[in-house]
Amino acid sequence: MTPLVYCRILGSTLIVLAYFVVLHINVMAGATIHTVGTLMSIPFFVTTKSWDVVAMRAFLVFISLSKFFT
Repeated sequence: MTPLVYCRILGSTLIVLAYFVVLHINVMAGATIHTVGTLMSIPFFVTTKSWDVVAMRAFLVFISLSKFFT
């Protein structure tokens, strides 16, 4: 497996973990984990030209980033 595949797998795992953290532990920590996981997985989807996934994940990053400013 290439490093991008490992980043996609780890990033997707972090995104799922982030939802648990947001719901049960801390919203700010969950938003941080979600942002990191999404930013780790986006390069894989860019190289595979999965633009719909890139757009969706980028949109979700902006939602998570808004939590840092409110």
